[in-house]
Amino acid sequence: MRKLNNLFKQTLSRAFCLSAVTIFLIMPSSAWALFSDDEARKAILDLRKTLATAQMDLQNQIEKLKADNAELRGKVESLEKQGEDINSSQKTYYQDLDTRLGNLEPRTFTIEGVSGTVQPDEKNAYEDALKAFQASNLKKADESFTAFAGKYSQSPYLPLALYWGANSKYANKNYTGAITQLQNLIKRYPNHPRIPIAMLTLGNAQLESGNKAAAKKTFAEIISKYPDTEAAKDAQQLNTAIK
Repeated sequence: MRKLNNLFKQTLSRAFCLSAVTIFLIMPSSAWALFSDDEARKAILDLRKTLATAQMDLQNQIEKLKADNAELRGKVESLEKQGEDINSSQKTYYQDLDTRLGNLEPRTFTIEGVSGTVQPDEKNAYEDALKAFQASNLKKADESFTAFAGKYSQSPYLPLALYWGANSKYANKNYTGAITQLQNLIKRYPNHPRIPIAMLTLGNAQLESGNKAAAKKTFAEIISKYPDTEAAKDAQQLNTAIK
């Protein structure tokens, strides 16, 4: 940049000299009377030649300055672009590193009101079991939720694993297994938001297994404890239908 400034100053100096020469050339004829005709003519020719050369040199200097300036601007833009690329690359790297480290470390989560430490791959294990249930692969879902409950007994996902595992058993007509698991869920997490619907499934499982008295008791409890829920409305209809 300093080099360009020096060149610019030199160019201005040359421009000043050219201005002086131009003024000299347009001097009135009386000023040339001091010279003979031949001398004056030669001086004029020499000055014109000098002026033409100086103008050409000045134009070249200007063009060179333009080229140098354009080259410098291109280098600055290139450096700025490299800086942006480096910053973007570093940001992506550290985000990826944070994600990978996060997957290797336990983290605390609150799942439907239940807080606890989630171990690496725990969430994936729960979601894989749930996907099996959603795909109606009930045997795999039941096995996966059972395995999850055994491996992650303190997980904040455990109430949901017990709930969906019991539903897998119920859908697979394993009513005894569903009753046991739902009773375990209700006893262990009495304030969990899934309890009303879990009790409704429990009553249905009791009804399907032939224990009408137990079913009626469960439905009545739902109506009493959770009167403003959809589960209570369904329990009322089921209770009325029992003969």
